Amino acid sequence: MERREFILASSGYALSALGLPDMDSITRRTKSALPGAIRVGQGEVAAVRHMVKALGDSASELGGGHARHLAVRYLTQDVAPWLEGRFSEGTGRELFAATSQLVHLAGWMAQDEGDTPELRGLAQRYYAHSFRLAAEAGDLELSATALRGLAVQCVDLGHRAEAVQLGEACVEYGRHLHNPRAVAYYEATLASAAAQDDDRRMATKHLAMSEAAIGRPAAVDVGDSWAAHYSPGRWAHESGMILSRLGDLDAAEEHLHLALDIHGLDRRRTRAIVLADLGGVRLRQGDVDGAMATWRSFLDCADGIRSVKVQGALQDMRVRLRRYDGVPEAQELREQATRIAG
Repeated sequence: MERREFILASSGYALSALGLPDMDSITRRTKSALPGAIRVGQGEVAAVRHMVKALGDSASELGGGHARHLAVRYLTQDVAPWLEGRFSEGTGRELFAATSQLVHLAGWMAQDEGDTPELRGLAQRYYAHSFRLAAEAGDLELSATALRGLAVQCVDLGHRAEAVQLGEACVEYGRHLHNPRAVAYYEATLASAAAQDDDRRMATKHLAMSEAAIGRPAAVDVGDSWAAHYSPGRWAHESGMILSRLGDLDAAEEHLHLALDIHGLDRRRTRAIVLADLGGVRLRQGDVDGAMATWRSFLDCADGIRSVKVQGALQDMRVRLRRYDGVPEAQELREQATRIAG
């Protein structure tokens, strides 16, 4: 793809600048593969899906900074030639969809690796590329998920209007899906963007819609849905942080407890972030002892994880504990956090 397709508007996130997908791309490729092109079948599609799961599991456990170079190498050296190969239209659509997942994962890894202009730009370009691949494959869920990646980046960077616009777009893409977890995923994204934009009415409305969706069973077999990882526990964490932004700290604490104690979160990176968030909520409630106890669990969980989210949580905790310099436990926590942060 040409570089101009990835250069977005001055805000960095204008929907109109994502570029129109080439909806005939796969059909055209089935008729115009070059002589000697690699023949691609279901084995290659299955390989991409397997690698997405393996690399995604590693990143979820240890952070995006651990294996991004492996994902990029696999994408450029193995998968890219398959996209130019010989395949049937059905196989082509599955290949493009699987590659969209891989590209999205590379974007998430870049976003999670560090908060630098270079890594933010990489993540943005990967998400845009993932959107085009998904749209060309005709996969609404993956298209919506790519837009969600951009929306979450906007939320993190404070681009309020763009976050809401992208949140609305991913909800629209997912509106007709029969996968309630996917619907909950996108509705919560819009609720988070609206909460950051101080739009309580919109945030409350879409949080309620997300809650209704996460509790529904799927009407049909959704197979290996990309949104399958959005468990009730992950929903409880995201909802807790939305409620925290809205100022409902008691409800926020309840949801974070729900995520940790009832549903459980088996990925170390995820659990560390929830513990960090719960510590922050407890401190805002005036429960200093509870906050420090929770942050101690967070530090035990965070050691060895390479994630900008975890690094940001370590820094946030250290800053907030400065006001308690006379408390020995607070000093110990700050020193341990400094060692972990490196």
